[in-house]
Amino acid sequence: MLVSLIVTTYNRPDALGAVLAGLLAQQDPGFEVLIADDGSRDDTRALVERTARDAPVRIAHVWQEDKGFRAGAARNRAAAQAKGEYLVFLDGDCVPRPDFIAQHRRLAERGWMVAGNRILLSESFTREVLDGRLPVHDWSFAQWRAAHSHGAINRMLPLRNLPLGPLRKLGSRRWQRVRTCNLGIWADDFRAVNGFDEAFEGWGFEDSDLAVRLLNLGVRRKYGAFATGVLHLWHREYDRAREGENWQRLQQRIGSGETRASRGVEQYA
Repeated sequence: MLVSLIVTTYNRPDALGAVLAGLLAQQDPGFEVLIADDGSRDDTRALVERTARDAPVRIAHVWQEDKGFRAGAARNRAAAQAKGEYLVFLDGDCVPRPDFIAQHRRLAERGWMVAGNRILLSESFTREVLDGRLPVHDWSFAQWRAAHSHGAINRMLPLRNLPLGPLRKLGSRRWQRVRTCNLGIWADDFRAVNGFDEAFEGWGFEDSDLAVRLLNLGVRRKYGAFATGVLHLWHREYDRAREGENWQRLQQRIGSGETRASRGVEQYA
């Protein structure tokens, strides 16, 4: 099964470089990478093209014009070009560890999406990682323990791999905590709900809306924590001017029972 990584980015090539380094260090080579670029400058394109030249996997750069925060549209454009049966959404500031693809593949199950989690890096430690090009994707647990003792990360426990078994399916009908910084979905389920609804512009809840529509379709949520955790580099908060409007749109969706986005991935097919 080919896994398609959809990596969202916007004008942060240093962080994207760290993410790509983590992806190129994966133990499982059965994947491709599509960079869902929400209008970055040419330095991001140059980074992607330079990395793709020597990469052992396909890396494609899917760019759209900068018209403000349109992460849903960027992801739709990239997903439309994906060749894999299974999609894993990842943000361009979330560094995967070497078993990230292998763990998502292990947890993939028909009728389920896998919602992963993250470990937050502090602002100062993020600068240290990016300036020094530290290979944190490959750090040992002992190195992370030392980093945690100095306040470099917010928590240690998600770095552990735990089996959990049937506990992963508790709360299977909850849309909360489904984030596209770390989310696995079968490609045909994604197409069945018409991907992200591009009516959600600006920061906020486009990933929650996708989760609600998948649940309405009958897809259930599986907990991917203690298996798929990513290292989330610090960033400034996005402009949240549209948060209230998007929240209201999400509440309407929850009450409607709808499954399909009115303006989604089909337009790029």
